[in-house]
Amino acid sequence: MESENQMDTREFLLLGVSHDPELQLVLFGLFLSMYLVTVLGNLFITLAVRSDPHLHTPVYFFLCNPSFTDISFISTTVPKMLMNIQRQSKTISYAGCLTHVCFVLCFSGIENFLLAAMAYDGYVAICHWLSYSVIMNPHLCVLLILLSLSIHIVDALLHSLMVLRLSFCTDLEIPHFFCELDQVIKLSCSATLINNILFYLVSGILSGVPLLGIIYSYIKIVSSVLRMSSAGGRHKAFSTCVSHISVVSLFYGMCFGVYISSAVTDSSTNSAAASVIYTVVPPLLNPFIYSLRNRDMKEALRNLIIKLLFCGLCHLLCAWASNKSQCAGTLGKPQFLYDGD
Repeated sequence: MESENQMDTREFLLLGVSHDPELQLVLFGLFLSMYLVTVLGNLFITLAVRSDPHLHTPVYFFLCNPSFTDISFISTTVPKMLMNIQRQSKTISYAGCLTHVCFVLCFSGIENFLLAAMAYDGYVAICHWLSYSVIMNPHLCVLLILLSLSIHIVDALLHSLMVLRLSFCTDLEIPHFFCELDQVIKLSCSATLINNILFYLVSGILSGVPLLGIIYSYIKIVSSVLRMSSAGGRHKAFSTCVSHISVVSLFYGMCFGVYISSAVTDSSTNSAAASVIYTVVPPLLNPFIYSLRNRDMKEALRNLIIKLLFCGLCHLLCAWASNKSQCAGTLGKPQFLYDGD
């Protein structure tokens, strides 16, 4: 096959979840609903933490950032799929595909790092609770976020630049609803050994180190909790970790399940369905996991909803009063103001 340079005006084809035309409307409604629920749920989590002074603590600071990351991550992938379904087109430009690759790598990596930071916060809170406020100071929290952002921006840019050196052939079909790095590399006609080595090496390090940190933190947490003499103290300590353990299990379980299924089967439909599971489902479920078992979060969300409803009601009343006063003023003006010369 004749290869062309990556800077040519090429377009990739995102095959999506299903080729059945009758299912496109159903998929559009389903993914639009999931997208709106995800964005609104994570936005409410962020606003609730910001609006409640009692939640201005390191644990909720780290909770806000995954919510923002989930919004950014799902906004990178799902809107393009919805646009393609609405336009009945599966194309994406070369620049758009590279943008997908860059942002997906960046936001998924940040999510991974933030889960490790939250595990470390729980470890300090339970195992070194007397020094918690000293260790988890605002400077350290901001530093961890900036470190994660810097590392994964560099990682995403590095992989994107490595893709630029590849040449692509005429078969540019991606069996996903977004551009995933390993799928883009598979489409190349040129040698991809360096790209594959770099991809698996960097992914292994940036995924393995946070995972090892999470495992180490929970080993220390469990050993510390089991040494507690009070059953109530053990229950309270474990209950504070349930939400985070659920999110970690969901995140890594989905990732491992997707890559295992991709290695076992070559079906494009199964591959696309697996990509939906790990890109759409975790951001959708995270707000419910974080809020349902957290009394402080539920209280903050309740107060936020009451404030929003009150502000909306006040706005409607002000608009109604303003319109009424304008009508009264117009009716009360002397007739000669409306008469011609």
